[in-house]
Amino acid sequence: MKTKLILFITLLISITMTNAQNKNIDNPFFKEWKTPCETPPFNEIKVEHFLPAIEEGIRLEKAEIDAIINNPEKPTFRNTIIPLEKSGEFLGRVNRVFGALNGANTTDEIQKIARVTTPMLAKHRDDIALNDKLFARIKAVYMDKDKLSEIEKNVVENYYKNAVRSGAELDDAGKEKLRQINQELSMLGLKFSENALKETNAIALVIDKKEDLIGLPEDVINSAAELAKSKNMEGKWAFSLQKPSFIPFLQYSQKRELREKLFKAYINRGNNNNEFDNKKIVSRVASLRVDRANLLGYKAFADFVLERNMANNPDNVYKFLNDLWTPAIKRAKMEVADMQKIIDREGGNFKLASWDWWYYAEKVKKEKYDLDESMLRPYFKMENVRAGAFEVASKLYGIKFIPRNDIEVYHPDVEVFEVQESDGRHIGIFYSDYYPRDGKRSGAWSSGFRGQQNIDGKFITPLVYNVGNFSKPTSDKPALMSIDEVNTLFHELGHGLNSLFSNYDYPGGRSTPRDFVELPSQIMENWALEPEVLKMYAKHYLTGQTIPDELIQKIVNSRLFNQGFETVEYLAASFLDMDWHMLTDNKERDVIEFEKNVYKKIGLLPEIESRYQSTNFGHILGGYAAGYYSYIWAAVLDADAFDAFVETGNLFDKKTADDFRNFILAKSGSEDSMILYKKFRGREPKVDALLKRRGLD
Repeated sequence: MKTKLILFITLLISITMTNAQNKNIDNPFFKEWKTPCETPPFNEIKVEHFLPAIEEGIRLEKAEIDAIINNPEKPTFRNTIIPLEKSGEFLGRVNRVFGALNGANTTDEIQKIARVTTPMLAKHRDDIALNDKLFARIKAVYMDKDKLSEIEKNVVENYYKNAVRSGAELDDAGKEKLRQINQELSMLGLKFSENALKETNAIALVIDKKEDLIGLPEDVINSAAELAKSKNMEGKWAFSLQKPSFIPFLQYSQKRELREKLFKAYINRGNNNNEFDNKKIVSRVASLRVDRANLLGYKAFADFVLERNMANNPDNVYKFLNDLWTPAIKRAKMEVADMQKIIDREGGNFKLASWDWWYYAEKVKKEKYDLDESMLRPYFKMENVRAGAFEVASKLYGIKFIPRNDIEVYHPDVEVFEVQESDGRHIGIFYSDYYPRDGKRSGAWSSGFRGQQNIDGKFITPLVYNVGNFSKPTSDKPALMSIDEVNTLFHELGHGLNSLFSNYDYPGGRSTPRDFVELPSQIMENWALEPEVLKMYAKHYLTGQTIPDELIQKIVNSRLFNQGFETVEYLAASFLDMDWHMLTDNKERDVIEFEKNVYKKIGLLPEIESRYQSTNFGHILGGYAAGYYSYIWAAVLDADAFDAFVETGNLFDKKTADDFRNFILAKSGSEDSMILYKKFRGREPKVDALLKRRGLD
């Protein structure tokens, strides 16, 4: 009887396993990808495939970790760190695809899965980070690290520091509290992002009277009509809170009351006391981050974050921001005066307000430089701009971008290129996805479906993507970009090149400080509007005529235009970020009152709003918490680094480009960032180039 029972149970298990396998037989994540360059088979991937694949990925990684900690041999780099490097490959592959879709092409179904998997993944990460036996093995290898090579030593140090900073040395009660904090933070971050997406995609202004379109260029009117039509409002004109929609309205609309309405809708995203309100989320996140920092032995969350950044501590960040604030405010006041003169001259009996800035700044640009956005857009067709960015990368680094129409994409807007060395050697795959849609969060970013690695000599090439929210094509015109969008495209390609050129044996050995990671992206912006480069790609979309010298000179002359505003609005957001993360008690604040106090303290001009408000400041809910200052910190680096090219008399100097590729793009994060920078530049960076570029000297 007992034997029959055992046979029955064995048969039942076999049937269960077979059913599980059959259930996943059509799931592409459970198969080898026999696609070009092993790219994701988006034509096969369905929403229902993600949850079982993530569950299986968690199970597999747990088994991989168990194998490491149950190894009876003495912990070594070979039997502990290398298996750690290889662990989680299946889960990582699924998560990278899922994360890409949830950010750039999400749906209600995808968001439902995210709500299920987010706490599962947070728990799974904590199960690994807080595993006593695993940490004991990592620590044993770390304590014996002097016997390792420099590369291996860096990897072990990174694993050890990350483990400690993740709570590995806490007692059981501390670990349990940390788990609870991490769980809650993960769900709050997800909810914040969902709310921000809903608010940003909202139609904030609908116009049904043609006379209310006065001042708007024909392109803007046509785009608004197409947006209205897509929302079943044919015969009207709609404006969303995506930048390509609302910024042109603020620049050109002569209807001040409508500019005010649209501008306030933009800055109040997440602050409308509705189901998508983010105030309580922001306050709670700030409180939990104080708890987390205190638990790990830090006074404030900013202390925890900055410990591993170039800035090193909050005092250095505040000094840096304040040193820039004084000249930036001075220049912004000059810009306010220029605009107020125009208002007064036109008989507009009012004081310049924040919703007037874009409109009157455009008038100043026209008056001072005989230049406006509508003169430039015809020369900035998206395909030409992208080709120009590719050509800059090619001239610098000797690479080429080959269109790949045989690689599957997750949306028709996405285009794919193979990146090769000049001799045809494969570097990686590059995807571009540049137009806004309801399923895409705002902003621009760079990431990947696969990172580069070279464990045990098996070189794996990267699959990189760039995402933007640029001006879309209309029924009668291609996508024509603004200067800001041109710069952003070059910027994100810089991040992409950083990923494509990566050259590491072990991804775990890479730890790029947040205030260094923007150097590779921001330096690319320097080439975008150089006269020599403009002649390479700025062609009129109708005639094919190269942008004339007269127009190029106007661009050059206007380079200092609006730099006070741009610097002040950015710095205000940086101060806001820092102040949220300098809190040392977990009291939940009134978000709006907190913001007012920050801006009052720094003396923010009433005519300028911070670039972001807390309720829509996605950077500080994501990876830039206590790190938004990084963009202008890196601006010092990129201005100084670009000067290295200028000093040679050749913007494409081969030796300088080779040094930048080899020391910065290929190796960033593999050793101390200042050491890498000095290897490239021969000295530490100087702030002079940045001050000169922004007219703050």
